[in-house]
Amino acid sequence: MKTAINKFTLSLISAAILVAPATYANETEHGESISKALSESTVKVDLRARYEGVDQDGIDKDASALTLRSRITINTGSYSNFSLGLEVDKVDALVDDYNSKTNGQGQYPVIADPQGTDVNQGYIKYANDGFSAVVGRQRILHNNQRFVGGVGWRQNEQTYDGIRAQYQVEAFSVDYSYIHNINDITANNVKGDFHLVNANYNINKAHKISAFAYLLDYDAIEQYKNSSNTLGALYNGKFGQFIVNASLASQTDVGGNVKSYSAMYINAEAGYNFGPVTVIGGYELLGSDNGVGFNTPLATKHAFNGWADKFLGTPGEGLQDIYLTAKGKVSGVKWAATYHDFSSDVENIDFGSELNLVASYQINKNYGVLVKAANYGAGDADQKPTDTNKVWVQLTAKF
Repeated sequence: MKTAINKFTLSLISAAILVAPATYANETEHGESISKALSESTVKVDLRARYEGVDQDGIDKDASALTLRSRITINTGSYSNFSLGLEVDKVDALVDDYNSKTNGQGQYPVIADPQGTDVNQGYIKYANDGFSAVVGRQRILHNNQRFVGGVGWRQNEQTYDGIRAQYQVEAFSVDYSYIHNINDITANNVKGDFHLVNANYNINKAHKISAFAYLLDYDAIEQYKNSSNTLGALYNGKFGQFIVNASLASQTDVGGNVKSYSAMYINAEAGYNFGPVTVIGGYELLGSDNGVGFNTPLATKHAFNGWADKFLGTPGEGLQDIYLTAKGKVSGVKWAATYHDFSSDVENIDFGSELNLVASYQINKNYGVLVKAANYGAGDADQKPTDTNKVWVQLTAKF
C-alpha cells in the first residue's frame, strides 16, 4: 500500500515538473495582461459647485442651497474582455436653507440635493465583438432620456442595479436591462421588477428610428401608481437645415396599480438651423384616461416641461406642452431660451406658462461655468402649481 502511494506521489511530482514550464508561461502571460489592464485604468475627479435659489408662492421662506458634488470615477482596462467600474459621489451642503426632501426642513421650497455619500456606480463589464454585458450598479440613458435617464442635473444621480446587455451590428443596436433596484436622487432604494428594452436603427447619418418597451412593476405600495407597461417609437431626422423629431407611445396599468387606464404620449418637433441660431418649436402630450396621466417615472424629467419642475408628476387631467426654443453660441458662450405654454389634456385647464434661460461657457478643458433661470407663472387659480422663480449659478472642474 505504501509503495503504491509513493508511486502515485512520484507520478504527481513528475507531472507537475512536466507542466511547470507551460504553467509558468501561462502565468507570465496572464500577469502581463493584468499589468496591461491596470496600466490602461483611468481615475477621474469631477467637482460641481452650485448655488440654487427658489422663490415659490405659498411658501413664506425662500430656499437657498450652496452644494458641492465631489465625484471620483475609476475604470480599469480590459482583461480577457472583462473590466471593472467604480464611481463614488459625495454631496455637501455649504448653505442648507432648503428642503432636500430628507432633511426635515419643510418650511422651505424643495431643492432635491440631499447631503450624503453614495456609490453611484459599481459594476463588472464584459465586452467583445459588438456585444457587452454589465452587472451591478450602473448608469442607463436611453435616447433623449424622456423615458429612461439619470436625472444628471441633480447632484446625486439616479442609477440602476441589475444586468444590462447590448448588441450592435452595423447600423442596428439592441439594449435590454433587467433592473431590481433604482438608486434615486434622494438615495432611496426603489425595488421592483423593471424590464427596459430599446432598439435603434440608423438609416443613415441624418435619420434614426428607435423602438422601446418599458415594463415597470413596483414592489412598494406607495409606488404602485407607477406600475405600467409603455410601448413606443422615436424618430430623429435632418433634412439639410431642417430638424424633425417625433415620438409616439402608449401606456397601460400593470401589477399592483389600482387604477385601470390606457393613455397616449405624443411629441412632435420641427426646427431650422439658421447658422448662428437654431429655432425649434414643439408639442408634447402626456394623455389622460380614467383620471390618470401618462407617467414617466424613470425619466430625466427636469429636461422636459420646464426647469421649474412643476410637472414632475403628470396631472390626472394629463398635460399639453407647447414650446418654442431658440439656441446658439456667441464668443464661446452657449445660450438657449425656451417658452412653454401648459394646459390639460382633458377639462380645458390652463396650467400656466414658463420661461427658461441658460448660458454656459467652457473656460478650458478643465473648468466651466453655467448660469440658468426659470420663471413659472400659474394658470387657473384653483390649480396647485404656484408662481415660482428659480436661479442657478454653477461651476465645474474636471481632472
